[in-house]
Amino acid sequence: MKEKRYYPWLVVALLWVVALLNYMDRQMLSTMQEAMKADIAELNRAEAFGALMAVFLWIYGIVSPFAGIVADRVSRKWLVVGSLFVWSAVTFLMGYAENFNQLYWLRAFMGISEALYIPSALSLIADWHEGKSRSLAIGVHMTGLYVGQAVGGFGATLAAMLSWQSAFHWFGIVGIVYSLVLMLLLFENSKHTMETAIPQHTPRKVSVFQGLGVVLSTWAFWVILFYFAVPSLPGWATKNWLPTLFAENLNIPMSSAGPLSTITIALSSFVGVLFGGWLSDRWVQRNLRGRVYTSAIGLGMTIPALLLLGMGHSLFAVVGAGLLFGVGYGMFDANNMPILCQFISAKYRATAYGIMNMTGVFAGALVTQVLGKWTDGGNLGLGFALLGGIVALALVLQLSCLHPVTDNKQ
Repeated sequence: MKEKRYYPWLVVALLWVVALLNYMDRQMLSTMQEAMKADIAELNRAEAFGALMAVFLWIYGIVSPFAGIVADRVSRKWLVVGSLFVWSAVTFLMGYAENFNQLYWLRAFMGISEALYIPSALSLIADWHEGKSRSLAIGVHMTGLYVGQAVGGFGATLAAMLSWQSAFHWFGIVGIVYSLVLMLLLFENSKHTMETAIPQHTPRKVSVFQGLGVVLSTWAFWVILFYFAVPSLPGWATKNWLPTLFAENLNIPMSSAGPLSTITIALSSFVGVLFGGWLSDRWVQRNLRGRVYTSAIGLGMTIPALLLLGMGHSLFAVVGAGLLFGVGYGMFDANNMPILCQFISAKYRATAYGIMNMTGVFAGALVTQVLGKWTDGGNLGLGFALLGGIVALALVLQLSCLHPVTDNKQ
């Protein structure tokens, strides 16, 4: 099967479902506090619920670089299959949790297992899609994350229909069954297999941190890392605080602001990653900086969007800004791994993306906490507007410093 011309796109389709499950399983807890607090008393306190959400992010961020190092040395197929099976089993077991401590440790273990997925999956897709389809393939995969985030919200619906325990059970069972499907249909790229194979007469073992050293000694990677981390600030800000901002600036109840903000960002980001992937794959055929330019255009669109989100008070301005931000951020999101492929060898891409993933998650944790304080002070809109200035700095640095000489560094 893997020799068929259509197989690279089958890889994307298979991993799209995993991406959906990845975000769905992590996101559903955020919607189920009301259903769970009757059985687990600690969840009546917002501080305890916040700790439950935070432990996932911190563990996920810490493990991400190590997940990338491992993915560059072993079969990424089995990392994807194993991580999906484990986090789905954890989701299933959460339905049996009887107290806060059990939930806390299961959530932490989910952070470990989910961290193994993204570096492996994006590296695998990048190897199967070279040149004309790489950005579009990455973009299509990213839409799975957006859809999973939206579907995760239906955990509360299922909990209301059945119970919160049943919601966790069924979501977990779906992932466990799908991991068995992947065992049969997902294959590693043969180039990666040859690169990770250890010769029989190797005189000494290669350090597991060799790839880390190569990545960190590459000047362009530091530019890419900064360029990735800075947009993560408004990226996570919109995930965690956009409903509150819509409610405050439009003076509408959260019951209306939540769906409005979520749908606005999800739909526009969906369009952005597909358009950004398509444009990048064509532009790079004429100009090696085509991926950089496509990403820069997308990120440039987020700057006025953040200003309007922060300062706008009409439905047209705020929703329009949300749509502009989503399209721009999607164009940026679709091109991070393809740009990385222009500067980092295929042998070390998962390691590099693992570091980027860690940095982005930590940036998200930081901005979530800071904007929480600004919200208490009535300055959430100003916080969003100031993020636009920080993004502009990253944009200038990216355009000044990233000059690829190849689209696929070996």
